Amino acid sequence: MNDQLVIGGKELSSRLFIGTGKYYSDEVIPEVINRSKSEVITVAVRRVDLNRSEQHVMKYIPKEMTLLPNTSGARTAEEAVRIARLARAAGMGNWIKIEVISDQKYLLPDNEETIKATEQLAAEGFVVLPYMSPDLMAAKKLEEAGAAAVMPLGAPIGTNRGLQTKELIKLLISESKVPIIIDAGIGKPSEAAEAMELGAAAVLVNTAIAAAKDPVAMAEAFAQAVEAGRTAYRTGMATKSETANASSPLTSFLDSI
Repeated sequence: MNDQLVIGGKELSSRLFIGTGKYYSDEVIPEVINRSKSEVITVAVRRVDLNRSEQHVMKYIPKEMTLLPNTSGARTAEEAVRIARLARAAGMGNWIKIEVISDQKYLLPDNEETIKATEQLAAEGFVVLPYMSPDLMAAKKLEEAGAAAVMPLGAPIGTNRGLQTKELIKLLISESKVPIIIDAGIGKPSEAAEAMELGAAAVLVNTAIAAAKDPVAMAEAFAQAVEAGRTAYRTGMATKSETANASSPLTSFLDSI
């Protein structure tokens, strides 16, 4: 059965998005892509030397991948818009992950500035995927501003603490009309599976793969976890119960012997 994810008119078979930061060597990235089966990869525009294409991380990314440049480093909507325009002008396509962060301790996104940037860039024809703190009203405003998907954090960036915001994310999944992609905080494949079981459309994982002792094998583990979680979600999982329920009939078994 077809279970493709569609974002910005593009059909995606894999629901695992990956990143390019924190690898011990960029040379491992092609095999990570291969084993992860991912089709979308995010790149911090500030990492890319736009004047020296032969030396930056882009040369390790196959052309068939969908690039998701991000505005990491932006502190305001104005800065995010400027970075997005630079990325498109450099040939990185029209997908953009909005990151607007002024808090340097917890690296939490500024939802208000993110909404402003989303509205501006969607009007300019970008496929906008905003990274945000999981607030339902902010998510709805991002939808209205033209976001192609919404990317709430599971926990602060790089913490590997899992789905600390699970209850809020469940609200977004329940009420949003655009795909919900869990970004940041997922540290283990089991947490990616849990996100998918909740009904997330996809997850974006960077640190947990890049910082693993074997990032290639970890990429494969995440791919399997995301597929398992998605399959479980689609099965219509059994509900929880406060009391025991026997898995086989108890009626009059001994009486009949």
